[in-house]
Amino acid sequence: MSRTPDIIILNGALITFDPATTGASALAIADNKIVALGTDAEIRALAGSKTRIIDAANATVMPGFIDSHVHVFCGSVELGYLDLHGVEGIEALGAAVAPYAAANPDDAVVFAVQADYAILHPDKTPTRQDLDRVCPDRPFAMFAPDHHTVWANTAALKLAGIERGGDTPAGCEIVMGNDGLASGELREPGAYAAVLALTRHGGRDLAGLISGKNPEPTPSPQDRAQDKAALARGMQHCAAQGITGLHCMDGNFYQLELLSEMEAEGTLLCRTSIPFHLRPEDPLDRLSEAAEMHMRYAGDMVYSGTVKMFVDGVIEGQTALMLQPYPGTDDTLGDPVFSADHFNAACTRIDAMGLQIAVHAIGDAGVQRTLDAYQAALEHNGKRDSRHRIEHLETVHPDDIGRIAALGAVASIQPGHAPFGGIFPPTGVVKYLHDHQIPTAYPWTQIRDTGAPVIFSTDWPVIGVEVMTSLKAAMAPLDLGTPWVDQTQTLMQTLASYTRDNAWVEFRDHQKGRLAVGLLADVVVLSHDLTSLEPSRITDAFARVTICNGRITFEAP
Repeated sequence: MSRTPDIIILNGALITFDPATTGASALAIADNKIVALGTDAEIRALAGSKTRIIDAANATVMPGFIDSHVHVFCGSVELGYLDLHGVEGIEALGAAVAPYAAANPDDAVVFAVQADYAILHPDKTPTRQDLDRVCPDRPFAMFAPDHHTVWANTAALKLAGIERGGDTPAGCEIVMGNDGLASGELREPGAYAAVLALTRHGGRDLAGLISGKNPEPTPSPQDRAQDKAALARGMQHCAAQGITGLHCMDGNFYQLELLSEMEAEGTLLCRTSIPFHLRPEDPLDRLSEAAEMHMRYAGDMVYSGTVKMFVDGVIEGQTALMLQPYPGTDDTLGDPVFSADHFNAACTRIDAMGLQIAVHAIGDAGVQRTLDAYQAALEHNGKRDSRHRIEHLETVHPDDIGRIAALGAVASIQPGHAPFGGIFPPTGVVKYLHDHQIPTAYPWTQIRDTGAPVIFSTDWPVIGVEVMTSLKAAMAPLDLGTPWVDQTQTLMQTLASYTRDNAWVEFRDHQKGRLAVGLLADVVVLSHDLTSLEPSRITDAFARVTICNGRITFEAP
């Protein structure tokens, strides 16, 4: 070691995910690297007069958490909106909205997030008339947790110019009522973009999903400052969870510019990857922009190299692509966002460019179509270490579970999304699935048993980015009985899928995801020894100190 450590951590119950460093209880950091691991006495002896010494108090010290599926811009922005998580019934909704509306008189639309599909009724979604009662004198709209649906009142629909409907891209729908007017339910970004454009962030709330267009809009200096301030709050929130890395699942050059500016200014607290978002209406020649992103942004803090696509929607909106009609319907199979030919051609082209693919696929037909496209790319281009990802996999045909490993693909899973994850109502998704689909719904264990790589994340802000809540969802799922299959994950499986394996999937396992000499100093010191906690009590633990790139980015008071 050539220089005195900046930071030393002692008395730790280290989880290193590195066989060579098993048994160490302390580590030293200099500049932005881990420079030594060993016993407390060995590492303490390296300290200098200016070395910061952190006593882990026999709690877990491990690689910083990496959330491998987030929407960092809208997650950050939504920290400032009304959160409706847990609100049920029209009276409770009105009681939540009224003070927020009064506190934000200048907002063109009163905007809320985390509104459950069954927020007003277990068997039907909200209408504009319902929301007119909730907020009678101002435009009001609210986001579903999955961000695939917005519900708007009449004033918001009128202000957005879609009260009488309008044209939408494939896979998107302004649901119409029997009276010839919009019902208030807007499915997918192409349907709700006009309403989202009314928020205080002017439709940039989902930057990359909606503003990832060609050409991209040019925000004003005031917009940029507002957006960067929101991102800074989001980074602080993530660092407080012990997170040191984020894989964003929407993207454009604007996000990359903002994050790069934040890196230079010292406000970027988590390493962040940004993909290029290929939409179904895009010609494949737009993939040259993905290559440019990859070339221009290749640092250790901000980088690109993935192309994100959607192959379907969500189960609750009956837009997830299914192999047979949803229960109670004769022909509703969901929305195929891409045609099969266009999607296969896109995957083949992206793979040939040496870029990684990440596909949102929730329905069993959506997952199958994604695997078919990955197989087509492999057959056309030959085998390579692609680490192509499938995001969500909420329903999978039994015959397709083994294909994930066979094709070298990666299962990107959000434990908190499952009905047994303890976050969403456990009965919310059941009415949209046939009994025979349930044994391979949210099939974490079945996929892992095939040898396929499994990585964990939150999909923030679909659910909160809080790590411990998702660890509990994976390690202590609810028992819903038959025909549901027990998907319980072990502590080490879960932690590896949140650290080591998330570093691997982004081709940076040589830099991070383990505690070893020479690796980047991304470390979290927790409040408890996780190995001593019952799975159901894992949420007792929290991040005491977060270190990213050798810098303390969060310290609990």
